[in-house]
Amino acid sequence: MGDGNRWLTLVSGEEQDGPELLLEPSPKDFEPAKIYQKALFDAGLPYTQFDVEDVQKEYERLTDLGVVFSVKPTEMGTAKIAVFNDTCGNHIQIVEIL
Repeated sequence: MGDGNRWLTLVSGEEQDGPELLLEPSPKDFEPAKIYQKALFDAGLPYTQFDVEDVQKEYERLTDLGVVFSVKPTEMGTAKIAVFNDTCGNHIQIVEIL
């Protein structure tokens, strides 16, 4: 993007030409977005969440790839969650409906 701004895109390993997800950190020159993003991160609140079929399986797969989790798989009522740092200033939650 230039000027110190960047983004991270993700695609499925099984479908490289399928949908692409953009995880965009706050632009370096837009202070309100930086403040909001930092406040969420500092509070430990997920910026977004993704539904998965099996949180434990995804946790193990991502951990093997070097992903660092701040919340290990935890059952909370009718859901199981885990939270990781996306290395772009966000906490991302994965959730399985039980």
